[in-house]
Amino acid sequence: MQLSLGPVLFYWTRERYADFYRDAADWPVEIVYLGETVCSRRRDMKLDDWLGIGRELAQSGKQVVLSSQTLIESEADLRGLRKLCANGEFLVEANDQSALQLLIEANLPFIAGASLNLYNPAAIGVLAKAGMQRWNAPVEMPRDDLATLLDECAREGLEQPCEVFAYGHLPLAWSARCFTARRHQYPKDRCQFVCQQYPEGLALRSQEAKGVFTLNGTQTLSGACQDLRREIPDMQSMGVGVARLSPRANAMAEVVHAFDQARRGELPPADPLVLIEAEICDGYWHGRPGMDNSHATIS
Repeated sequence: MQLSLGPVLFYWTRERYADFYRDAADWPVEIVYLGETVCSRRRDMKLDDWLGIGRELAQSGKQVVLSSQTLIESEADLRGLRKLCANGEFLVEANDQSALQLLIEANLPFIAGASLNLYNPAAIGVLAKAGMQRWNAPVEMPRDDLATLLDECAREGLEQPCEVFAYGHLPLAWSARCFTARRHQYPKDRCQFVCQQYPEGLALRSQEAKGVFTLNGTQTLSGACQDLRREIPDMQSMGVGVARLSPRANAMAEVVHAFDQARRGELPPADPLVLIEAEICDGYWHGRPGMDNSHATIS
C-alpha cells in the first residue's frame, strides 16, 4: 500500500506552504497532491508556484499530482482550470466534471477525485477507458460497500488502484457562499481573506459544545478528524492501493510516520488512556453516522 499526502485544504501563507513541503520531501509518502481545491480567491500561490514545488518533490522521488478546484463558478475559474490541465508536467486530479471533460478531450491521463462520486464498476469502467489512472472512493462509503465494489471491479478486470481518505477533516460539501467571511460579516467578494486566520479551519460547535463541522471558506468539513490508521491492515487485505492523509497545520510528520508504521504492521496496541487533542471519527467507514468514533470508551 502507498501513502499519499492530499492537497492542503486550508488557506496558508506562502511561507507555510514552502516549509510544509520542504519537510514533506523527507516523509515516507509516495504521492503528493498539490494545488488549491477550495476557493479561487486564494491567490497567494500561482500555478507556477505549485509547479516549482512539484519539481522539487519529484526530485525527492514523489509522484506529484495537481488537484483541480472542486467548485467552478466563473469563466476565470475555467481559464485557470484549462491552464492546470495543460500544465504538461504532472498528472491532474479531476475534482469536478469540467476538469474531467477537459482532460478526456485532451486525451490526458488523470486521477478521479472523491467528489466525482464513483459508486459502481460501470462508472469506474467508463473513466478507466477514458484514461483514469486511479480513483478515490467517496468519503462516506462504508468499508463493506467498498469491499464489494473492489471485488466487482476485480471480476471485471478493472485494475486502477483505489484511494481512500484515511486521515483528516472529511470534505463534506461546497457552496457558492463563503461561511468564514459571513462569520466575520464580510461579503464573499470582499472577504479580506479571513480564512487565512484559521490554518485548520473554523470550528462550528453545537449548543452542547460538541464539534459538528469545520468551516473552511466555501467548504464544509467534518468537525472531527477521521483516523483510519488501525484499519490499514484490513484495507490492504481488501485491495485498497493508496491511503490519503489530508494535511493539517500541526504534527503532520507524526501522523505520516504512524500510518507508515501501520502499513508495515508495526502499529502499537490502542491505549484508551491516551488523550488526543483532536476529536476523532471513523463512523462512515463502519457504516454508522460519520461523526461516530468506534474506539471511544464510555466511563
